[in-house]
Amino acid sequence: MSSVPVTPVITSASSVNPLEATVAKKVLVAITGIVLYGFVFVHMVGNFQLYQGPEKLNHYAELLQSMKPVLWTFRLVLLFAVGIHALMAIQLWLRNRAARPVSYASQRFVAGTITSRTMIWSGPLIGFFVVYHIFHFTVGSCHPHFDKHDVYSNVVLGFQQPGAALAYIIAMVALGFHLYHGSVSLFQTLGLRTPAYEPVIKVVFGVVTTLIVAVNISFPIAVFAGIVGLK
Repeated sequence: MSSVPVTPVITSASSVNPLEATVAKKVLVAITGIVLYGFVFVHMVGNFQLYQGPEKLNHYAELLQSMKPVLWTFRLVLLFAVGIHALMAIQLWLRNRAARPVSYASQRFVAGTITSRTMIWSGPLIGFFVVYHIFHFTVGSCHPHFDKHDVYSNVVLGFQQPGAALAYIIAMVALGFHLYHGSVSLFQTLGLRTPAYEPVIKVVFGVVTTLIVAVNISFPIAVFAGIVGLK
C-alpha cells in the first residue's frame, strides 16, 4: 500500500491577511497617537509658565536640561513614536488610495466632519511645523536673537516676528483638528468606542483639545498684545 506524499504548507509574508495588516497599522497609529497627545498636553502645561515670568519659565527649562539622560530618553521615545505614527498613517492612506484608484467625479461628505476631511493635510503641516519649531526655539538657527540660557526672551522675541507668530497660530489650528479626530478615532480602533460612550468621548476630547489649542495660540497673541514682554 503506497502512501500519498504530503506537501508541506509554507506560510510567507505575502499570505498575511490584508485586513489584519490594516488593523495592526491602525492600532500602531492609535498607540503612538496616545503618546503624542500626552506630550502635546504636557508641553502646553510647561509652556504656560510663560505667564509666570522669566524666572519661572527659565528655571523650568534649566530643570529639564539638568536631567540629560531622562530628557534624551524621552526625546528618542518621542521621535520613535512620531516616525511610526507618520509611517503607518501614510501606508494606510496609500492603501486606501490603491483600493479606489479612480476618484469620484463629485463627493458629498455626509458623515465626514471637517476634522476627518483635513487629516490628509493637517498631519504633514504639523510635521513641517515641528521641524521649524525645533530650529526656531530649540536649536535657534531660525531665531534672530536666540539665547540658549534665556528661554523666556526667546519666546517673546520670537513671537514678535509676525511671520513666526502667524505660522504658530495656523499650525495650532491644524493641530486641533488633528488631535480631535485622532483622539476620537483611536477609541474605535482599540474597540472602546460604543454608542453609549461616544457622546461623552467627543465632549471630553473636544474640551481638552480646545484647551490645548487656545492656550498655545494665546502665547503669540499675548506677546503682540503686550501682556507678555521683556522688562
